[in-house]
Amino acid sequence: MAACSTPKAAMPQTPEDVAAAPADAQTTASGLASKVLEVGNGETKPKATDHVTVHYSGWTTDGKLFDSSVQRGQPTSFPLDGVIAGWTEGLQLMVEGEKRRFWIPARMAYGENPGRGYPAGTLVFDVELIRIGK
Repeated sequence: MAACSTPKAAMPQTPEDVAAAPADAQTTASGLASKVLEVGNGETKPKATDHVTVHYSGWTTDGKLFDSSVQRGQPTSFPLDGVIAGWTEGLQLMVEGEKRRFWIPARMAYGENPGRGYPAGTLVFDVELIRIGK
């Protein structure tokens, strides 16, 4: 008899524009680029002091998927001021239900020589903001 197991979610597709932000991406003064993939239904944006729940997938600019809550099938929650600067800034641009792609410069991510197994350089994330908490 075969063992029962919970199937893993499908591996997220590598975005075609993973190498660089497209011309129609919005870029902030800090250099964070983003593009709305799906408009949200919320009305408020999180503050840096809020907790958020998100689904995300992250790639290096050569297309390597390095982390994905989507693939694990489990969203993640965290205080917005406790993550990389690119996420802290970027998620404050979003409303609940929104999906957005971010191109995060190395200085707003883990840097060029991060150590501890974190990826170096510019990183690309697809993020869905599921919930804003206090």
